[in-house]
Order: sequence, then C-alpha cells, then structure tokens
Amino acid sequence: MLDVRRLYLLRELDRRGTIAAVAEALTFTASAVSQQLGVLEREAGVALLERSGRRVMLTPAGRSLVAHADAVLQRLELAVAELAGTREGIGGPLRIGTFPSAGHTIVPTALAELARRHPALEPMVQEIDSARVSDGLRAGELDVALVHDYDFVPASPDPSVDEVPLLDEPMYLVTDTETKPSSRGGTLAELLGPCAEVPWITARDGTTGHAMAVRACQAAGFQPRIRHQVNDFRTVLALAATGQGAGLVPETATAQSPPGVVLTELPLFRRSKVAFRAGGGSHPAIAAFVAAARAAVGLRD
Repeated sequence: MLDVRRLYLLRELDRRGTIAAVAEALTFTASAVSQQLGVLEREAGVALLERSGRRVMLTPAGRSLVAHADAVLQRLELAVAELAGTREGIGGPLRIGTFPSAGHTIVPTALAELARRHPALEPMVQEIDSARVSDGLRAGELDVALVHDYDFVPASPDPSVDEVPLLDEPMYLVTDTETKPSSRGGTLAELLGPCAEVPWITARDGTTGHAMAVRACQAAGFQPRIRHQVNDFRTVLALAATGQGAGLVPETATAQSPPGVVLTELPLFRRSKVAFRAGGGSHPAIAAFVAAARAAVGLRD
C-alpha cells in the first residue's frame, strides 16, 4: 500500500520543483526526501522520477500519482474536519496568514468577532505574501489565510487549496496635486500615461503587488521608473503626498489618505479571498474564521 506521507512528498516535489526546496520547506534533509521518494517508487512498482544530473523531473506516472495524492489528502482534510465537528465547542490554535493591508483592516475586526463567539479559539496571525500562501498551507504552517490577486497577476490554480471570495475592489492611482492625471474614467493608458515620466512607488520586487504595478504600466505603454519599494500602502500614500512618485493602492487603503494626495479610480481590480487546504472548509474553526472575515467586509452567509 502506498504511504500517504510519501505521497505528500511527491506532491511537494511537483509544486516546489526541487528536492532541496522540499527539504528546506519541510525541515528534512535532501537525502531523507530523496530516500523516501525512492521507497515510494518501489511501492508503486514504476518509475515516478527521471533524474538528469542534479535535476529531478516527474514521469507521466509520477504526475498521475500526484493527482491521486491531491484527492487522498483532500479526503484526509475532510475526515479531520468531520472529526473536529464532533467535538463540543470550537477551541485551540488557529494559524492565520494575511497580507499587510488586510492585517490592519479585515483581520482585527474578524478576530474581535471570533473572540466574542468562540473565546476558546486561539488565533495566531502572521504576515505573508499571497504568492507564498499555498506553500504555507500545504506545509501545515497555516490553517487559513487571506489572499489576493490582481488583474494582470491572476493566481495560478492549485488543486490543493480551496478559496472563498471575500472582496473585489478597484485600484486607485495615487499622485500628488502636481502630477495628477488630466482625465478620469478613461482607459488605463489615458489614466496612467501622464505618470510615465515620474518616479514610481511599488511593492517589493518578487511580490504580486510589484508585478501588478509593473504590468499595469506596461499595458499603458511604458516601463515604470521605480524609485521606492514598500509593501505598506499607508507608506505609499505618504510618499506620494510629498511628491515622491506615483503608486497604486486598493480602495480599502484610501480611507487613510493624507492631505495632498490625489486618488484616481482605475479600471483595475484586486480580489481578496480566504484560502485553506482543499477539503478543510467544513472544519469548525476554519468555517468560523471565514464567517468572521466575511462579516468584517459586510458580507453575511
């Protein structure tokens, strides 16, 4: 019989790309991961990996087994959720991931609701970029997370993760009064074009926010000249107000706009969601957090 822990390692190799990355993420040694995958091949009776120098690729049989591993691990999450539902009350630790702007808008309100309804629950929040959430959920570092994607940077489908929609909001161009666009309600090129020659303020390189800003500018016909890289939208607003450049922020961030900032709504959107391991949505603690997060943005189940 195939060992589910080895199936999990095979799935992680498929997602992360190298044995070294799997070992680092799961705090194993590379040799231990390689040994366990070798045992899985012997259990399966067919080659699951192709080795070429230092690189390891999945064979067609290996990729097929990963699809079955996704289904098996999802069923285990369903079983865990069902067992948790038989307990009396909701309690214990709940590891929550969040992106920065949700950390000071949605999360505090959601946690206050959880504390009121489920005082035995112990939420533990950590800030994490949305691009890393799937890895964190699969590795068991997170139980649930707030994530987002943007136009121009759609999230890649991941069968190991389920999501519940939370909030769709427009993005705004942030400038000072000297560099504000001359038109409103126009195309992306018309709205961003006047900022082609000014410095830009974006999120740090490697984040979805950075990629969104760069691709939006490219779609408007220019390459942004990036001066500042900060992930906190409040800092973006403050820098723009002092003439340090143009930036993009979501609607929820605009409530804290300082004097001197000009906000221009763009035909560009950010979509926020709650993510958790596939099959885990019926777990009482996760369902409670989803309900609290939806209530925090004005949604009711």
